[in-house]
Amino acid sequence: MKNFVKESAVPSVATRTGLLLVLAMVLVACGSTPPPPDWQLSARASLERAQKAGLTGLSSVEAAEMARVRRELARTGRADLLARAELGLCAARVAALDFTPCQAYEALASDAAEAERAYARYLAGQPLPGDAIWLPEGQRPLAAGGEAARRALPAVADPLSRLVAAAVLVRRGDASPDVVALAVDTASAQGWSRPLLAWLGVQRERARAAGDQAQADRVQRRMDLILREAR
Repeated sequence: MKNFVKESAVPSVATRTGLLLVLAMVLVACGSTPPPPDWQLSARASLERAQKAGLTGLSSVEAAEMARVRRELARTGRADLLARAELGLCAARVAALDFTPCQAYEALASDAAEAERAYARYLAGQPLPGDAIWLPEGQRPLAAGGEAARRALPAVADPLSRLVAAAVLVRRGDASPDVVALAVDTASAQGWSRPLLAWLGVQRERARAAGDQAQADRVQRRMDLILREAR
């Protein structure tokens, strides 16, 4: 029995040959997939950097990276792709409770795909019936708003998506203190100073409205720390 275990643990020549053939087939299959075009890789990376720069308060970097995104996407002549990118940047601003109109997207909205139109309505806090199916999967349970959305929020895994969803709840008047606290914790954990300041501001004003000056002062000290180190 011992000899059988030792011998069977070593693949035969035929087995090794078969494994090598399978591996070769896998490598050929992988190699036959063409790599993404350069413009796609560049635009995606620049959009991610633009979002991150905006979230950390680096406005000049955000503008420079977004200009690169626009140049890369303009090479394709695809207004729908540019609309999607503009909407992605606006979503990051919504996460920081910046609800100013997304003018760059609106100028391209007529060429946007239905998924982008639904997402734009969602960001505006004005989704239509049936829009949920067009939203990113993590956002779908939150489309209807209300208590169901508040319960679903902690399960949104992506930090930016969670902040966007929380901001939409604020815009719709559905944000409970727990929603605000979760948004503060999310922004703080990521080191995203711009949304963190915005959400702390909401927390401070709610504490003041509730007559809890001690809590308002604690929140203000956190805000002062961020602002002091940002100078």
